[in-house]
Amino acid sequence: MTAIGIGIVGGGYMGKAHSVAMAAVGAVFETRLRPRLEMICASSAQSAEHYRQAFGFERGTDDWRILVDDPRVEAVVIATPQSLHRDIAQAAFERGKPVFCEKPLGANLADSRAMVAAAEASGCVNMVGFNYIRTPASQYARQLVASGAIGEVTWFRGEHTEDFLADPQTPANWRTTGMANGTMGDLAPHMINAALALIGPIDRLIAEIETVHAERPGGSVTNDDHAQMMCRFAGGAMGQLYFSRVSTGRKMGYAYEIVGTAGAIRFDQEDQNALWLYRAEGEEAGRGFTKILTGPAHPDYEPFCLGPGHGTGYQDQIIIEAKDFLEAIDAGKARWPTFEDGMAVNQIIAAAHASSGAKAWRDVADF
Repeated sequence: MTAIGIGIVGGGYMGKAHSVAMAAVGAVFETRLRPRLEMICASSAQSAEHYRQAFGFERGTDDWRILVDDPRVEAVVIATPQSLHRDIAQAAFERGKPVFCEKPLGANLADSRAMVAAAEASGCVNMVGFNYIRTPASQYARQLVASGAIGEVTWFRGEHTEDFLADPQTPANWRTTGMANGTMGDLAPHMINAALALIGPIDRLIAEIETVHAERPGGSVTNDDHAQMMCRFAGGAMGQLYFSRVSTGRKMGYAYEIVGTAGAIRFDQEDQNALWLYRAEGEEAGRGFTKILTGPAHPDYEPFCLGPGHGTGYQDQIIIEAKDFLEAIDAGKARWPTFEDGMAVNQIIAAAHASSGAKAWRDVADF
């Protein structure tokens, strides 16, 4: 075992998740590299000290530059708002340090391209945090599709729907200001990433993006509430995607359906330990979707629990990410999803915005 000093920029929602993951990953997956929680950065000295004590870091700071420059910080995790991703990543790469960056990769496509260029120039390991696709169920779905278990894919439907802003009386806040914080910047990247991972590249699309509640107590809304998109995958399949933060009743509606010539798959993150599989075989009277409960036979499940059907949770997805990142550093080779994969998501988002404005189909390659 070899210790590796971890610096995490951001101590809030995702900063805590990554801190817990780095503290647990060595025991769960018995990784050769064992994280040492070296430094955490927050927006003030007081909050940095709070997070340092709460999460078990050696030191805290309110300046991300101090964290990136510190020689005892050997790998950097970025868990800040998107507007800071580019500067932090570029600085870390200039110092030869591997970087894990929360999604979306950059605040816009230009940021993402610059971050990919910096990663390539440095030769450092890089990874983007799309955690939901790492559930054992979705990893198994990827295996089924890739193996041809459901035949040739003809159609994909995906959604990422939540209801945290469904009530029009919910006051305006940071999420309702700036395009990077809208639904296309916040929720859409996860399901676009899922579509690319499960089905493959998207060639062209047409999208509608809109604000449902333009005014809220305390101010105007300057970004989007929901969006829909039709697309054509490079492999020929048709696709439909929907993203919403005003989808009343939906708490974690990361869900997809995949239809193939020999079967079909259904998944819903609100029941993340189950995958529904249909195989077009046998007598018609006996056909139907089968509910598969995840267990040790599925990817990345057994290190958490030996009992089938016992299940994994949200934090476990982040631990799986930490394992992938550490193994990539140990091997000296980036592992999916890389910064380039994150840029592909931003490229589709840019094409969707252009399509919505023009009310016309757009080729993703043009962006």
